[in-house]
Amino acid sequence: MVATSLLLGTFVLMAGCYGALYCFARLRRDRRLAHVAVACYVLQAITAALLMVTALDFWWKALLLASLAAYWPIPPLTWRFLERLHIPEEQMP
Repeated sequence: MVATSLLLGTFVLMAGCYGALYCFARLRRDRRLAHVAVACYVLQAITAALLMVTALDFWWKALLLASLAAYWPIPPLTWRFLERLHIPEEQMP
């Protein structure tokens, strides 16, 4: 139970790191930070794979996999939304 709890914490931590590092990479236009962000997502996927062999119920495992799939597009979509939100009026089509 302790190992599963630690893995779940790691899963959430890697999701947060991926999102934050993605934003910092875009803000600074830094490819290395973007690679670190992707590495965090890969670590999150590895953590999800490890959680699949724990005693969690099927529905929790399905939720984790759905969450993993949903986390990938969220930072780019949010970044695009924020860019469009902050375009000066004279540059809008």
